[in-house]
Amino acid sequence: MISTHNMSMISAHYARMGEEECRKIHQGTLEILERTGVDVHYETARKILAKGGASLDGIRVRIPEHMVSRALSTTPGRITLYDRFKKPRIRAWDYQTYFGGGSDCLTVLDHQTGQRRDPKLDDVVNAVKVMDALPEFDFVMSLFLPKDVDQRIYDRYQMEVMLNYTGKPIVFVTPDFEGCKAAIEMCELVAGGKEAFKQHPFATCYVNVTSGLVANEEALQKCIYLAEKGLPQLWIPLNAGGVNSPVTTAGCMASMNAGILLGVVLSQLVNEGVPVAVPGWNGGPYNLKTMVGNYVLADEQGVPTSMGKYYKLPVFGLGGSTDSKALDQQTGMEVTISLMTALLHGANIVHDVGFMDSGMQGSLQLQVIANETIGFLRAATKGVEVSEETLALDVIDELGPTGNYLDHPHTLDHYKEPFYSKLFEKGNYDRWKKRGELTMEQKAAKVVDEILEKHSIEPLPENVRQGIKSIVEREQKWIDGK
Repeated sequence: MISTHNMSMISAHYARMGEEECRKIHQGTLEILERTGVDVHYETARKILAKGGASLDGIRVRIPEHMVSRALSTTPGRITLYDRFKKPRIRAWDYQTYFGGGSDCLTVLDHQTGQRRDPKLDDVVNAVKVMDALPEFDFVMSLFLPKDVDQRIYDRYQMEVMLNYTGKPIVFVTPDFEGCKAAIEMCELVAGGKEAFKQHPFATCYVNVTSGLVANEEALQKCIYLAEKGLPQLWIPLNAGGVNSPVTTAGCMASMNAGILLGVVLSQLVNEGVPVAVPGWNGGPYNLKTMVGNYVLADEQGVPTSMGKYYKLPVFGLGGSTDSKALDQQTGMEVTISLMTALLHGANIVHDVGFMDSGMQGSLQLQVIANETIGFLRAATKGVEVSEETLALDVIDELGPTGNYLDHPHTLDHYKEPFYSKLFEKGNYDRWKKRGELTMEQKAAKVVDEILEKHSIEPLPENVRQGIKSIVEREQKWIDGK
């Protein structure tokens, strides 16, 4: 198995649903697609689906089983994302899991003051720097929705920042179709042309779809556009069980799955063989007690990921988030649990690390803490090498029950291999007192400050930087009607 950054989880994994449960949900989804159908709010998409064999009733589209089976047979089981330097950084298939932040939090939990405030574009810059610096983060998202730029095209400013301040793969979100096109245009400029970006894509679009049974125009436009270009996309319809779908997990997942398969079918009709990732969260009951869209709920854990594994498609998951408003015990529990379930279930591209308050608040401190948690979990779940060297039977025989293993060459050869946290407190009480009695929250804030002070990457060539800036300026003039 090809692995990147030792993220192939050979020994430990877990499936929330077995083959039989997934098969039943799949069969139920086929019935939904054939009998009920999905509302498709884009005429061009309806025409493409009808030409492929679907039936139309106004905006309602019904898709027969043979279209689904054909699409699943041609959709690749993997997505490869590169860094800016054309090196593969994410190999999204099997049980290889990669982590990154999220986008568009409406507030910042300030790591210096501990207070919640509105984000600015500088906060997007800081977030990208932190994610680029943290070793367990494999890709970058914008994290904050800046309030000091034109809200109609904030995503163009976010994309400019990400391209300038990270070399890691990028997952971007745009509120409209024009923003998706502008983002791809910027990427092609950085890559050195359309074909160069297609061959080594270092960014992919997270396409938000209204729900499993409602496909909105902007999402459909993006799906067709990205498929035409041969670029990977993250096609993500999400349901709220008990609100826009059945409250039962199976019913919620089956109806959400209808929208997922719609996107797979549409993309393959446009360009057979283009990669598509499917959701790894939601698909379960909404919190009907609070009516708040929570990011960490027990019942949905692993359900959509199980379906993605059933179809052998890449899974865009969610983890490292909390619905808490403070860096407290709830935060520690929910962040760890959501990271652990995403990892064990085998979600491939896991986003929203550092999200708080149901996605309303973002925290750079939490990203630093989560970075250590991810390192711990990766070490705790990776495969165990059992060989003549690791069994060390000769060493055991040489030293016996009372020998000193500390200065043996075998120890010197391997002592750096275990996971050693740079943030968690693992020393004794006196050492902790001598070092200032810092809490994890305080230490994380110090790490953020150190990154912001010292971290940098190789800058883009000046002509490329100016080219990206000119695209953003063009978009600003367009939205202003000038």
